[in-house]
Amino acid sequence: MSLSLLTAEFHVERDEIRCIACQVCVRQCANDVHVYDPDDDRVYSDETRCVGCHRCATLCPTRALTIRCTPQEFRANANWSPSIITSVFKQAETGGVLLTGMGCDQPYPIYFDHILLNAAQVTNPSIDPLREPMELRTFIGRKPEQVGVVQDRDNMRLETRLAPQLVLETPILFSAMSYGSISYNACLSLARAAKECGILYNTGEGGLHPTLYEYGPYTIAQVASGRFGVHRAYLETAAALEIKIGQGAKPGIGGHLPGEKVSEDVSRTRMIPQGTDALSPAPHHDIYSIEDLRQLIYALKEATNYTKPVGVKVAAVHHIAPIASGIARAGADYIAIDGLRGGTGAAPTVIRNNVGIPIEMAIAAVDERLRQEGIRNQVSLIAAGSIRSSADVVKAIALGADAVYIGTAALVAMGCHLCQKCYTGKCNWGIATQDPYLTKRLNPNIGARRLVNLLRAWSLEIKEMLGGMGINAIESLRGNRDHLRGVGLNEVELRVLGIKAAGES
Repeated sequence: MSLSLLTAEFHVERDEIRCIACQVCVRQCANDVHVYDPDDDRVYSDETRCVGCHRCATLCPTRALTIRCTPQEFRANANWSPSIITSVFKQAETGGVLLTGMGCDQPYPIYFDHILLNAAQVTNPSIDPLREPMELRTFIGRKPEQVGVVQDRDNMRLETRLAPQLVLETPILFSAMSYGSISYNACLSLARAAKECGILYNTGEGGLHPTLYEYGPYTIAQVASGRFGVHRAYLETAAALEIKIGQGAKPGIGGHLPGEKVSEDVSRTRMIPQGTDALSPAPHHDIYSIEDLRQLIYALKEATNYTKPVGVKVAAVHHIAPIASGIARAGADYIAIDGLRGGTGAAPTVIRNNVGIPIEMAIAAVDERLRQEGIRNQVSLIAAGSIRSSADVVKAIALGADAVYIGTAALVAMGCHLCQKCYTGKCNWGIATQDPYLTKRLNPNIGARRLVNLLRAWSLEIKEMLGGMGINAIESLRGNRDHLRGVGLNEVELRVLGIKAAGES
């Protein structure tokens, strides 16, 4: 066997004075970093196996462990960074595609961090959300050009027939994360939190576990190219259906769930053999044009008696504005746009880091295009791709979104430490794994409570920001880019975002 040129990514520091050899770290690490030697009554660490998940350091009762990035450094070279050199080493040794999990970690501009919100002052008084009503309820679906009303003797009723709508108590949904890519307990946590908060969660392309059917009114059922787990009951149970064309972490390519994660339950839910890789084709083999997409949209509407919104999820790519226009005209009730920094369980690193555009640019361009064409009311827009805080939510809506999807933020709330090794199935926090020993580490009651707390906190902050701008309803902020100003952005970036520079009236 030839010598490996790869060194450990992380350095495991063990304080021998504090360490009591209790072996908690040995039992907690799914990567076998820590090994107990009974002869010496000591625990040793093989740091070449460490992925930096911090499970051992977090649970160590004596705080004897510290995990740091490896102190080993390459000679400084602006062109050949350590990560690029390491990637070449790995591929020279394995001859394979480098995989990764989670979203893009490259130092591209994060435009949300270069956008500032407006605040009410003298002529436009602010609103106190503690003393005055603040409306966050959001409706996702096609809206009519105008609404006809009939006045009866005793009451008033709508004459216009409205398209089916999703009602959200706050403009946030849980993004698509499939059963298989994440554990059952993680799926259950999302479903319970969605029900308690009055929002929806997305099944991803892995079907719906039978015990989660009771959460159907809070479920968006995805129909992806592999058609995993898609059947009549699945479509009828969900509150909405979503055709997945692409996602931000890997635009233009299909999905891959390793066979190691296809347990008996996952195989039954996805309707595939146990232990086999679940491969989603890059394209839908019945969609090669907007006309084909329209046919599938209306096939799903017909199959559910036109009682559910049907959306389309696409990745944010260079010509996203005309693409979204075509999707809207094809009959979609909403469009979910997933930006460059969107998360994933497994993606080729080179695709994740180099394909697509940021969600900030995409959502602004799409909103502007639909308004110019006079069809903005015909479709709702959901922004996704690294929504990290309530401020990101408010800025995304001001740029033109109706609501946002959160995925990585939800996983972090449940305990994810972003070690980016989801594809291995060895998630020490019980989230991105199907290992029965590991999945028990995520208590769905605790997971759901943490998610509910996150949404409650963000909703309170959104109300505070709206009140500070003198706005009492989220509807009034949608696409209102006059409330935004850019800092440190060039003229082209400001033009695409449709906002002015800070200090500009």
